[in-house]
Amino acid sequence: MSGADAEDVEQAQLGARLREVREYLNLSQQYVADKTGIPRSAVSDIERGQRKVDSLELKKLSRLYMHPVGYFLGEEDTGDDVRALARAVTDLTDGDRAEVVRFAQFLRFSAEAEQRKQRR
Repeated sequence: MSGADAEDVEQAQLGARLREVREYLNLSQQYVADKTGIPRSAVSDIERGQRKVDSLELKKLSRLYMHPVGYFLGEEDTGDDVRALARAVTDLTDGDRAEVVRFAQFLRFSAEAEQRKQRR
């Protein structure tokens, strides 16, 4: 793969990650444009991998989406999920945080049960 091809792939992956998080947060492209000052058409082009995102735009998007810049760049770090979860629960009530913990325990129990079932 040539350097230009690799860059195109990275740009497409970056756009896909940005779109995935935006959609997960249930934000419209227009809302993102309004909050970041990046034109809506540019947000669309970035998400489709048709336009490069500059570092200041990526920082704005990262801040709005509450994810570290490294996540969007594919620089996976095992602590990213924990940090993202911590950021997500910061403004929750004590009751809501307890519910998140219960749900995490449920997911863990479900995963362990599934693993036991597969071993049989």
